[in-house]
Amino acid sequence: MRFLLPAFAIALTVQAQDDMARARRISAEAIGIDSHIDTIQHVLVDGVDLAKRLPNGMVDFPRMREGGMKAPFFALWVPVYYKGAEAVRRTLDLRDAMQSVLDAHPDQIELATGAGDIERIVKSKKLAAFLAIEGGHQIDDDLAVLRTYYRMGIRAMTLTHFKNNNWADSSTDKPEHNGLTPFGKDVIREMNRLGMLVDVSHVSDKTFYDALAVSTKPVIVSHSSSRAISDIPRNVTDDMLRALAKNGGVIGINFGEGFISPKDVAALQAAITTYSGAPPNLTGKLLDDYANNEFRKDLRDMKTGLATISDVVDHIDHMVKVAGIDHIGIGSDFDGITSPPEGLADISKMPSLVAALLKRGYSEPDIKKILGGNYLRVIREVTGR
Repeated sequence: MRFLLPAFAIALTVQAQDDMARARRISAEAIGIDSHIDTIQHVLVDGVDLAKRLPNGMVDFPRMREGGMKAPFFALWVPVYYKGAEAVRRTLDLRDAMQSVLDAHPDQIELATGAGDIERIVKSKKLAAFLAIEGGHQIDDDLAVLRTYYRMGIRAMTLTHFKNNNWADSSTDKPEHNGLTPFGKDVIREMNRLGMLVDVSHVSDKTFYDALAVSTKPVIVSHSSSRAISDIPRNVTDDMLRALAKNGGVIGINFGEGFISPKDVAALQAAITTYSGAPPNLTGKLLDDYANNEFRKDLRDMKTGLATISDVVDHIDHMVKVAGIDHIGIGSDFDGITSPPEGLADISKMPSLVAALLKRGYSEPDIKKILGGNYLRVIREVTGR
C-alpha cells in the first residue's frame, strides 16, 4: 500500500495540473467580462500605472490578462457624502483618470461603448474598458447630466449606492420613497432611450421591482450574490432572481466579504456601521483628501476572507438553478472589497474559479456564458450595438 500512495498522489497532481491548463484555456477563449471593478479609484487617488504589475490592489493589466478578464466594467464610484455638484465634479475627475489610462496605453486598452466594440477590441488582443457610474446621486437629479455622461462613453449606472438618493431607495438605508419616485422612473426611461444599462445592485427590494416594471430593456445586478445563502440586504432573493430572468437580465456574483459566506457577515456589518457615521462637512480638495485617505485605508486593510472558491461556486449553482445559466455572470467588486475569498485574492486567480466550475460539472459553453457571454448579450440588447 505504501508504494501505491505516492503514485496516487502524483496522479492527483497531474490531474489538477491538467484541470488548470484547461481552465486557463477556457479563460483565454472567453470574452472575459467582469461587471464591476473599482480600480479607477486607484488611478485617481495614487496615480498608479495599470500597465505595470502593482504591489497592492487586485487589478492591473498583467493580472487581467493572466485571469482572462479582458472587458471589465470600470466603476466610476463617488461616495454618497459627495453631494450635488460635488458628486458631479468627482465623477468628472474619475472619468478624467480613466481617460489618462486610455491615452497612455492605446496599444493595450480601448474604450468600448457597445458589444461590437468589446468583441472587436478583445479580438485585437487589447483590453476593453466599459464605463459605469455607481450611484444615482452622481447625476445631481438632472437628466442633462445623465446625457452628458452618456456622451462621455459611460454606458451603465447603478441607481443608488449606500444611502437613498432623492429619487430611489437603497438596500442599506431606511425606505424613504417606497422604491422609485416619478423622477426615478423618468431616469429609467431616459436610460432605456439612450442605451444605458440600468444597474439594480445596491437598491432596495421595492426599487428593484419598480425598475423592472418600468424598464423596457434587460437590467443588470452588477455586483450582488444570493440572499438565500448569505442573508444581507445587498444580495438578491430567489424571487428577485426569477424576476430578473423573466426580464432577460444578468447578475454578476460579488466576491466580497459577507456576500459569499455568512462567516464574513460580521465583518461586513462592522464596515457598514463605520460607513454610516456622520458624513464629513467638507468640500473641494479637503473632501477629496478625505475620500482618498479612506480608499488608501481600505487598500491597507485588504486581507483574505473566510469564504472560499467553493462558496462562490455554491452561489453560482444556486442562482443557476433559480434563474438559469443565461442570467449569471461575474461582478467581483475587485478593488472595492477588502476581504476576497481564499483562492480569489485578485483578478489573476479567475482560472481557479473556472477549474472549480469544471469540477462541479459545468460545460465549457456554459462557463463562457458566465465569463461574459451573458453580459455581452445584454449589452447588445441595451446599447443596440
